[in-house]
Amino acid sequence: MAAKRKGKSQEDTGINKEFFEALEIFERERGIPVSYMIEKIKRAIVAAVKGANNGNDDVVVNIEPDNYEFSVFIRQTVAETVDEKSKGHKILPEQAQKYDKKAEIGDVVNVRLEPKQFGRIAAMTAKHVIRQGIRDMEREQVYLELKSKNQEIVTGTVERIDPKSGAATIKIGKVEVSLPKNEQVSTEHISEGNLIKVFVVDVRELENTKENDRIQRATISRTHPGLVKRLFETEVPEIFDGTVEIKAVSREAGSRTKLAVLSNDENVDPVGACIGPKGSRVNSIVDELGGEKIDIIKYSEDPAEFIAKALSPANVISVTIDEEIPKNCRVVVPDDQLSLAIGNKGQNARLAARLTGWKIDIRPESKAHEE
Repeated sequence: MAAKRKGKSQEDTGINKEFFEALEIFERERGIPVSYMIEKIKRAIVAAVKGANNGNDDVVVNIEPDNYEFSVFIRQTVAETVDEKSKGHKILPEQAQKYDKKAEIGDVVNVRLEPKQFGRIAAMTAKHVIRQGIRDMEREQVYLELKSKNQEIVTGTVERIDPKSGAATIKIGKVEVSLPKNEQVSTEHISEGNLIKVFVVDVRELENTKENDRIQRATISRTHPGLVKRLFETEVPEIFDGTVEIKAVSREAGSRTKLAVLSNDENVDPVGACIGPKGSRVNSIVDELGGEKIDIIKYSEDPAEFIAKALSPANVISVTIDEEIPKNCRVVVPDDQLSLAIGNKGQNARLAARLTGWKIDIRPESKAHEE
């Protein structure tokens, strides 16, 4: 802003330079542009003047920070008579000529108002709208900040935990986001003050019908498969640069994850790249997930081969694709591998089915021979 400003005196404008300096401070300290605040203030003044002048919203507001100028005009039509209903919309000729000496009946004149003429109620209305404008701007900034991190991992601080619902409030940058109990890993214990990594599942803007406004809402998670995927992208350079591609992830948070990977370079082993030297890469991710087991398998375009690998660590004798029912197959495993293929409470089979997108019917070798 210019060091030396020209314009009307403080007495003439009815406002002092501290007002404009306050807007500059807001911009510096809270990142809210002066132009944005001026637009909100103009709208607030129009609303205030409209309420004090029988609903006349034909208002002109001039705010020029460079000149410390602040002026408000209400446009009124010159008329022979003015009654209570038209007061605020019309003006008598003798009054109009104070603002325009050539004013005649039918002309429109700009009637200048001073801020003190708005009245206490109008001033409070303007103040409320200005505060709301500040909140809207801050909320919009928070929304944009979160939107840029959608589908990414962010680190936040656990601010508090609701003793009833178990939901944790996570402070991410300047915003607080709720981590519901069902998005927390059941085997993990988090406490206030902990630093925690979460996956931003979704950020959206919703209509708030009660306040005729819009609100922003973010969904974060510790259980989402996307968390594991992003951790591997961070830890494994070959995934980050596109040499190795994650094709599918299935997860039961806190217990086990299956990851299918494919190499776009025949000289790079995708499974070995994810495991890392002496297991360093995968172990780092396992530690971050509190000991969650991770099965890394090589993806295949051949459904039978992919399904067989997905049932790892069990050995598979054969995979038969059902020709009549889409995405159905029968898998035969050695008798002593049946429990391993199914897994504890069916977990291995469930994860393999989610990973491949196929319904898998697992049979022991002895029963398959009988059939």
